[in-house]
Amino acid sequence: MSGTFEPVDLTNCDREPIHQLGAVQPFGFLLAISSDWIVTRASANLAEFLGITQADALGRPVTSLITPESLHTIRNKLTTLRGSDVVERIFGIALTSAHDRFDLAVHMSDSGVIIEGERCQEDRHDAPSLSMRSMMSRLDHTETMEAFFRDGARQARALTGFDRVMVYRFDDSGSGEVVAEAARAGIGSFLGLHYPASDIPVQARALYLRNLFRIIADVDAAPVPILPQLNENGQPLDLSMSVLRSVSPIHIEYLKNMGVGASLSISIVVDGRLWGLFACHHYGPRLPSAQSRSTAELFGQMFASRLESRERRLALDYETKARRIADRLLTSVADNASLLDDPAWLIEALADAIPADGIGVWINGRLALAGIGPNEKSFAALVRHLNRNAAGRIYSVDRLAETYPDLDLDEAVAGMLAIPISRSPRDYVVLFRQELVRTVRWGGDPHKPVEYGPNGPRLTPRKSFEAWSELVRGRSLPFTEAERRVAETIRITLIEVVLRLTDEASMARQAANERQELLIAELNHRVRNILSLITGIIRQSQATSVSVGDYIRQIEGRVQSLARAHDQITRDHWAPASLRQLLLAETAAYLGKNAQRIQLSGTDVLLEPQAFSTAALVFHELMTNSAKYGSLSGTGSGTVQLGWHRDDEGNLHITWREKNGPPVVEPKRHGFGSTIIRRSIPYDLGGKAEVRYNRNGVEADFSIPARYVVTATSERSDPAATGAADHKTIAGDHRPLSGLNVLLVENNLIIAMDGEDILRRLRADVATAPSVAEAMEILAGQSFDLALLDVNLGDETSFGIADRLAAEGVPFAFATGYGEGIAQANSHSDAPVLQKPYTMDGVTDTLARLPLLKKQ
Repeated sequence: MSGTFEPVDLTNCDREPIHQLGAVQPFGFLLAISSDWIVTRASANLAEFLGITQADALGRPVTSLITPESLHTIRNKLTTLRGSDVVERIFGIALTSAHDRFDLAVHMSDSGVIIEGERCQEDRHDAPSLSMRSMMSRLDHTETMEAFFRDGARQARALTGFDRVMVYRFDDSGSGEVVAEAARAGIGSFLGLHYPASDIPVQARALYLRNLFRIIADVDAAPVPILPQLNENGQPLDLSMSVLRSVSPIHIEYLKNMGVGASLSISIVVDGRLWGLFACHHYGPRLPSAQSRSTAELFGQMFASRLESRERRLALDYETKARRIADRLLTSVADNASLLDDPAWLIEALADAIPADGIGVWINGRLALAGIGPNEKSFAALVRHLNRNAAGRIYSVDRLAETYPDLDLDEAVAGMLAIPISRSPRDYVVLFRQELVRTVRWGGDPHKPVEYGPNGPRLTPRKSFEAWSELVRGRSLPFTEAERRVAETIRITLIEVVLRLTDEASMARQAANERQELLIAELNHRVRNILSLITGIIRQSQATSVSVGDYIRQIEGRVQSLARAHDQITRDHWAPASLRQLLLAETAAYLGKNAQRIQLSGTDVLLEPQAFSTAALVFHELMTNSAKYGSLSGTGSGTVQLGWHRDDEGNLHITWREKNGPPVVEPKRHGFGSTIIRRSIPYDLGGKAEVRYNRNGVEADFSIPARYVVTATSERSDPAATGAADHKTIAGDHRPLSGLNVLLVENNLIIAMDGEDILRRLRADVATAPSVAEAMEILAGQSFDLALLDVNLGDETSFGIADRLAAEGVPFAFATGYGEGIAQANSHSDAPVLQKPYTMDGVTDTLARLPLLKKQ
C-alpha cells in the first residue's frame, strides 16, 4: 500500500455507512429472526443475557431460546407495527425461566424481525414522575419561542437526568445552533454556539429523521459484533432502526474530544423535516431505563407537535397582518398614478408588510430607486438577469454579490426580493436589504485544516471546542417563506394595477378610454365564450336526443342552468358565488313546492366563476336524471341527500345520495349529460368525480380543488380571480386536415369535445390537453403537424407551449376571445389568430394561413 493518503475532506463523514456497522452497544443483546422464526444472526454477548452462546443460537428456532409465552407477546406486538420505520417496545418481560426481566425493542428489517433486549431497570428512578399533560401545559403557557425552547430543554433534562440538554436547531445549510440549554452548574454553557453541517453528516441527519431516538450509553464501551457479519447474499444487517446500534469511531472520537461520556438525541421533526434535536450530554456513562427513554421520546414528539403549531400560528398571524397592510397599500396605489415619481412612498408603505432598506421599480423600461440599493446602471443589468428566471415567479436571495458576481453592486446591498408585476414586458418591484454584519460564535474553527487521526485517512474532529468567532460579510437577513407568500399576494394584485398605470404621461381621459377598452375586451371575451359554450351544448345535445321535443327541452334546461349561474356570479362583478344558492336555485327550478325532497347539508362556500359554471351544469344534469329516472321522479317519497365539506387542504368534497326511488340500473350507453357529470369537474378543474349506479339509488362523489373554493365568511385570499375558461366549438364538411396530427389545447371539457368534433370532421387525428403541463407531456411523447392553442387557460397562458412548438418547427395558431392584440402580445406575433366563437369557415380559414397547409 502506498505511503500517501488521498486528501481528506468533510465528505468522509458523509460517506460512512453508519447504519451498517455490524455491532451493538454492550448494554443489550440483538437477535435477527427469519420470517419462519429461525435465528439467523445474534450479538456475540448473547450468553451474558440468555445463557446460550451466539454460535449455539444460530440456525435454531427462537422457541429454543425464549419461552413460548414471551414469543406470543412479541408476535402480538409485531401485529401493531405499521410500516418499516416503526419500533415497538415491551417492558418487564421474562424471556427465560430465570428470574431476569427484560425490556425489548422489536422492529422489521430485511424481511425479518429484529429483537433487541436489555435488563429491566424498573427499580431505578432516573427521573421524577412527571405528568406528560402537565409538561405540555407548561410549554403551552410560555409566551415566547425562546421561553418555549428553554422550558423544553429543562423538562427533557428532568426526564433524562443528563448533565447537559441542548435544543439544537438546523438551518437550511445543515449547520446547527444551540438555541436553548439546561445544564448542571459548573460545566459552562454552549448556548448560542454554532456548529458546521459536517458535525452531523448527511446520512446521520437522514437516520435522525427515520429513527427519532438515539442513545450512546458509554463512549468507552467496546462494541459487540453481530455474527455472522454478512448474510448469504453478502449483505450486512441494516441497523437503521436499532436501539443498540453501535457508534461510528469518528463520532466516538468527536464525543471524547468534547469530554462527553454518554449522549442521547431526540429528533425534533416539524412538518416532515428535521427541524433540530434535543442533544443530551453526560460527562460519564449513563443509561436511563428503557421506560424513561420511551417517555423522553414521547416528550420529543409532543414538543415537536407544539412547535409546529406555534410556527404555523406565528406565520399565519404575520401573513394576516401583512395582507391587511398590503391591501391598504394596493388600494392606495390603485388611486395613485405617481408610482414612478415617488418610489420612496412605496417603500414606506411596503415596509410594514415586508421589511426592506431600499426599493427599485422597473416599468416599461423606466426605473426609479429609493433607499439603499444599486445605482441605475446596476439595477438595469440586474433586471436583465431577472428576466432569465421563470415568468411570474417571486425570487429572493440573501447573498446578492455571490449570486451575481459580474454585476457592479454596492457592497452594502446584500439581499433582494424581486416581485414581477407583469408578464410581457417584464416589470418589477425589487426590495433590497443591506448587509447584516454579524459575528457567529462557532464551536471550534469551522475552517480548521483537516488532519489524519487514529482511525485512518478520515477526518479528525476538531480538538478545540472553544468558541470561534467569525465575521459574516456579504449576507443579509434572509427573506422568510411567510414574507415570500405575502410578496406573491402583492404580485398578483399589482399586476392589474400596474397594467393600468403603464403610461404615466397619458391624460385622465386617455386612462379612462384605456379602462373602457379593457372592459369592452373583457365583455367581448365573455360574450364569445358563452356563445361558444352554448353552441357546444346545442351540438352535443343533438347527438343524444331522441326527438325534437326532447332536444329542445334538454337545450332549454342546460342554457337556463347556465343563465342562473351567470346571474349569480355577475351580481358581484364576476366574484365567487354561493354553492348553496346555486343548489337552491336548481332545486326550485325542478321541484318548486317539493323542494324539500332535496336535503342540503354543509357550511356554505363560494366557488370561483369557472368552478361555479361547471358545478351548475353538473348538478343540473344530476337533477334532470333524478327527476326522469331516479329518486325525484313522479310524486313518490324519494329524496336526495346533498352534502359538502372542506378537507384539511381546503378541497371541497360534495356527495349526492338518492334514496327511496325506483330500482336503479346502470345505463348501457352514456349520453352527453352523463359525460358532463363524470368528466366536467376532472377536466375543467383538475378535480375528481365518481358515479355509482347502486340499485337503491344513484350515488356520486365530487372533489373541487381548493384554489376554486373560498370560505363564505371571509375575504378571498387571492385577489386575482381565476380567469374564466376559454372555449371552442363546431364542425363542418371540409377535409383539409386529412392525415395530419393536430394538438388541441383547451381547458373546458364541453368546448374541447366540440373542438375535437370540428377537427375530426376535417379528417385530423386529434390529441387534446387542458393545461400547459399536460400539453408538454403529450409533446414529449408524440409529434404533431400543427396545433391550435387557446391563449388563456384559466390562470395560465399557452405561450410556453408556443415557444416549444416554434423551437420544434411545428406550425400553430392561437384562439382567443380577447382580440388579436392579446394573443399576439408575445414573441409569436406572426402566428394566425382565430377569433371566438368558432365556425367551420373560421377554423379552416385560420388553419389555411399556417405554412404546412399553404403547401397542400
